[in-house]
Amino acid sequence: MFTIETTIARPASDVFAFLARIDDAPLWYSAVTSVDRPHAGPVGVGTRFRYRRKLGANDAVNDVEVTAFERDRTLEFSSVSGPTPFVYRYGLTPSQNGTHLRLDGAISGEGLSGPIALFKSLAERFFERGMTSNLETLKRLIETHRV
Repeated sequence: MFTIETTIARPASDVFAFLARIDDAPLWYSAVTSVDRPHAGPVGVGTRFRYRRKLGANDAVNDVEVTAFERDRTLEFSSVSGPTPFVYRYGLTPSQNGTHLRLDGAISGEGLSGPIALFKSLAERFFERGMTSNLETLKRLIETHRV
């Protein structure tokens, strides 16, 4: 389990809207190469999509479901199949400087190959470091109005 926090100099509604645009994940989530959604329409609890990701030298596919959706406050994604099962819960709180964004993440090294698969805590730190970088990219995109 890990927690990453940052402040984004934009209103919570802007931050949430960007996070909820699941199809745009490849813009800021470095491991995600594409996102497929079997059904068009608004995102909400129960929306499913497929992340195609690069994990090291390997391609991976995770089917993911939105498991919590409270506009401008909470967005949670849980993998339902694929390697490295995960739950990412984004919490947004208005602050004086914009929006405080907190990511609580839980991820498993299950399904990884090679030496990293043997060390669960090492795998978790690897994913935490990656998500820290991803949130920095997200922050930069939103703050520079490239949303």
